[in-house]
Amino acid sequence: MSETYYLQKPQVLSRQSVARSRLFHIESLELRFANGAERTFERLTGSDHGAVMIIAMPDPEHVLLIREYAAGFEDYVLTLPKGLVDPGEDLVTAANRELMEECGFGAQRIEPLVELSLAPNYMRHRMQVMLATDLYPKRLPGDEPEQLVVETHALEELPALLLREDFHEARAIAALFIARDTLRQRRREDTSLSW
Repeated sequence: MSETYYLQKPQVLSRQSVARSRLFHIESLELRFANGAERTFERLTGSDHGAVMIIAMPDPEHVLLIREYAAGFEDYVLTLPKGLVDPGEDLVTAANRELMEECGFGAQRIEPLVELSLAPNYMRHRMQVMLATDLYPKRLPGDEPEQLVVETHALEELPALLLREDFHEARAIAALFIARDTLRQRRREDTSLSW
């Protein structure tokens, strides 16, 4: 049996803003660890309202993906619809709004699946993955500079998606595998209950 223990968090000696833009805030932290070691860490701070990524399923076997321009790669990529939670919104409302803006669909049912982070040593950013089902057509104007291309892909064909050069966002890949495995488990449980 392994022993669980918790490390003492380092003491924050100072915190200062290094740079700020419209999207990013870089902060420098001077830290002292429990063993006396001192280090400077830099991080991107995130929105305190959070973000959502949506697994939108028009039917039990398929998922909607969007093709959008990714400035970091200077190219178009295939990914899941996502966005920030606006002040005053809950996760379900934010997910439904983003789905309507980016895919042209709303969902009768939206549920949280998992929370993901990205590069937690350098970023304070959490994204809630939401499963959206019972879709209906509904478009809201969004903040995208151009209409996004929406594609439908089979959830069980994830290995084929991974072979594509335009599908590589780690959060989207993790979210799709988690959704696929969650839905497989639910089907097994439903089958076992029907006996």
